[in-house]
Amino acid sequence: MKDAATRGKSRPLAPKRFENGTAGQGKRQAESLPPLLWRRREIMRATFEQGPIRPPNEARSLLLRFTRNCPWNKCSFCPVYKGRSFSRRSLQEIKDDIDAARSILDDFQALCESSGSGDRGTKAAVNRVFTDPRYDSCYRHVVSWHVNGEGTVFIQDANSVMMRTEDLTEALTHLRARVPGIRRVTSYGRSNTLSRKSLEELTAIREAGLDRIHIGLESGSDNVLKLVRKGTTARQHVDAGRKVVEAGMTLSEYIMPGLGGKAWSREHALETARVLDEIDPHFIRLRSLRIPSRTPLYRDKAEGRFHPLSEDEIVREIRLFIASLEKVRSTLTSDHIMNLLEEVEGTFPRDKERMLEVIDEYLNLHPKEKMLYQLGRRGGAVRSVKDLERLPLRSRLETAVGELQAQTGQDLETIVRELGDQYI
Repeated sequence: MKDAATRGKSRPLAPKRFENGTAGQGKRQAESLPPLLWRRREIMRATFEQGPIRPPNEARSLLLRFTRNCPWNKCSFCPVYKGRSFSRRSLQEIKDDIDAARSILDDFQALCESSGSGDRGTKAAVNRVFTDPRYDSCYRHVVSWHVNGEGTVFIQDANSVMMRTEDLTEALTHLRARVPGIRRVTSYGRSNTLSRKSLEELTAIREAGLDRIHIGLESGSDNVLKLVRKGTTARQHVDAGRKVVEAGMTLSEYIMPGLGGKAWSREHALETARVLDEIDPHFIRLRSLRIPSRTPLYRDKAEGRFHPLSEDEIVREIRLFIASLEKVRSTLTSDHIMNLLEEVEGTFPRDKERMLEVIDEYLNLHPKEKMLYQLGRRGGAVRSVKDLERLPLRSRLETAVGELQAQTGQDLETIVRELGDQYI
């Protein structure tokens, strides 16, 4: 699973270019306004489609939807697209959305110039866009990207690389030509799909403008992949990952500690390390398992078919996984609140021992200290085990433990688990 907990801020939007009320209202307004002013009002309400999620590191990216939802949508742990049908968008729809974004950029530039010179004009224009209710959320999204972003674009939804290679390359070429200032374009992709693309196709996609692919590897164990109905195999993971790297794209592989439950925990850690050693991706991203009630895996847990790991067991599994990585030069990140230990990050092999030391520091805590840390982490109050040494914070956490147990009647472990689940 990539990032079900990280929702895009903008709502999914209808594929209409402009929204101006009813046709009759639009006609009457158009007849009473000068053409340029009418055009400006159209652009202020310009819309383009956006999907439900994006990775945490794409928070400042321009979000453009090339396909809708997930073509597989059977993973038992993923809640994101359940109940939503997959559909392809036409190449023309995608181009129209890109053109809408460009129209917004052009209009905002004109607004900046009319609002004053230099930074003063830009600040005045930004203030107007975010305070005037006539500006649509898409307009604001593009302006925010232009002013605060880093030139990154994220292609939504779950597997847009499944598009016909000719259509995808044409859409990417159009994006690069029409939207200025792009530094990087990224997309999600399934290993099952990417393994069926030839190296020549993936190279053409990279040359057209796709720089980075995020793959939800989740596990390198075929037993775990089958258990959670991932719809891919370890061999396909290796084949897809190697081809993405060979095609010249940056590769991020997501893994999900805890996904094998108690039955497959050790195999999950060892086989995932083995597969990643074969791929050597640029990034390995940790996304520890959470099981929201709207997933099939929740039913498996409730009916006794799946036995989840405790927080400490997940940490031990991550330790075994990291210790077993021998060949990668990847950068490991723990950039999500679902992960208990944010400081477990670094580049292999240089930082391997330091990452293991961070894990051991937590595992060596007294059980009461571990629970305090877990509560603080899930409540957003701590980011490091060392934060527990701050006496005022520690005192607040100890007070919170008593209050939460009195209010809920639950044990602390249940409270911590429910706090963690709120991020899904």
